[in-house]
Amino acid sequence: MKIWIDLTNSPHVNFFAGMIRELEKDHQVILTCRPLANTIDLLDLEGFEYDIVGSHYGASKIKKLLGFPVRTLQLLWFLRRKKIDVAISHSSFYSPLAARLLGVPSIYLNDNEHASGNRISFLCADKIMIPEFLSLDKVVRQGAREDKILQYPGVKEGVYLWSYGGDGKVEDPFPRNGRKNIVIRSEPWTAQYYSGRKNFMDQLLIELVDRYNVIMLPRGQEQKEHYRQAEFAGLVVPEKSIFLQDIMESCDLFIGAGGTMTREAAVLGIPTISVYQDKPLEVDKYLIHCGYMVHEMNPTIDFIEAFINDRKRCAACADLLDKGKDAHNLILETLLSLGERKAGEQAC
Repeated sequence: MKIWIDLTNSPHVNFFAGMIRELEKDHQVILTCRPLANTIDLLDLEGFEYDIVGSHYGASKIKKLLGFPVRTLQLLWFLRRKKIDVAISHSSFYSPLAARLLGVPSIYLNDNEHASGNRISFLCADKIMIPEFLSLDKVVRQGAREDKILQYPGVKEGVYLWSYGGDGKVEDPFPRNGRKNIVIRSEPWTAQYYSGRKNFMDQLLIELVDRYNVIMLPRGQEQKEHYRQAEFAGLVVPEKSIFLQDIMESCDLFIGAGGTMTREAAVLGIPTISVYQDKPLEVDKYLIHCGYMVHEMNPTIDFIEAFINDRKRCAACADLLDKGKDAHNLILETLLSLGERKAGEQAC
């Protein structure tokens, strides 16, 4: 079977990495991507073969709108002779439309009810898979048919973190010098769904580096250059992307201005503060309600110091990881079933 996966952002690489390796044992997997944030670096880090198709159109909504049909056509041209059996993606608005135009069944996964691109993806996908904590009503209001929707157990991050190998034995990539490590993920400047503040942590970062080892994980070159300015002297900005395991095993506190990495840290039992500046997602609300992380949009140095002294790293959330394994298996079963159905129709 030929399976196409379109990876349009950094989190998708971690999400699909384990599935890709499992699928490659018996099937041909075709990976496409675009150069956004750390996507290419992570694919190289994982050692996957991939094809870059199209580009990212920046933060401008007009450019995104105009660029959507362009990349869709580029994908159609690239895939026209590949004889794909089935497609799957997470939050790639292009994949369901391209698959529909190719006459190929597709699965569209999403956990962000604020993404306007869901509307066309929900319309074109054959199966829509969402986490159990995402309100069904919100998905239906974006145009998803109920008979297409399949809710998987747990949260998106559990789908791949269930096989996480964190045991504290990896080499720490960041020097401690007797200090605690605070890892920070910056806000998604160019994301279509994000309308929050930019660079709102700058003064806080300057204060934190006097007391802690502070590691900033930027989203792309523009942010990397911003945080390498002289005013941020002492801030660690890695040259290249780093394995998730290496990041999390060396982390005493995680501060996230985005979604996925913040939830990853919370699920893995790391003391976590979400500083997300926009409307929180349903899955974030669930993790906050359960006490896996806190949400503080304007944390002070005193707040962070009290939090890091009060909260200790604990075991990963066993319940969410168990659910994640079940979700992983459900996604694979749904994918292969959809592909086999297509292959059967072609045989007839």
